Amino acid sequence: MMSITLMLNGEETVQSVEPRAILADLLREGCGLTGTHLGCEHGACGACTVALDGMAVRACVVLAVMCDGRTVETIEGTRGDPVMDVIRRHFHEHHALQCGFCTPGMLMMARDIIARHPCPDEALIRAQLSGQVCRCTGYMGIVAAIRAAAAELHPEAAARPTLTRNA
Repeated sequence: MMSITLMLNGEETVQSVEPRAILADLLREGCGLTGTHLGCEHGACGACTVALDGMAVRACVVLAVMCDGRTVETIEGTRGDPVMDVIRRHFHEHHALQCGFCTPGMLMMARDIIARHPCPDEALIRAQLSGQVCRCTGYMGIVAAIRAAAAELHPEAAARPTLTRNA
């Protein structure tokens, strides 16, 4: 066992982990944060998406020991985050969720997309979501929700004209 210290959802925590333990297992079993869902367990579905030092990662392919001294944020850590409140509202308004299994990972990825791309178009959102699997919604509502949330959060970016290339 190894002892690691990480900033988890704004609070420092010390955990004992096996060197081979994945971050998702630490979060779910060691910390009781079950919003991080495990689907494929090899990084293909995105259900386990969390923020590691502010960047979206798949918790099923990150070793817990790699998080020593780092900051991890799960879906539970976004309660009260005004950006996530806007994103959640748009997911609700655009019917961007059904069974809910992919939803925590989708929300974490949506926040990451909007942070990196203040005015994402449909093609960019779809490309960024290519590693997020949803078997229920067909993605139309998810894409619409992310576009609407980005427009609300970054009205200055939405108002700027976009450059287009001639085909």
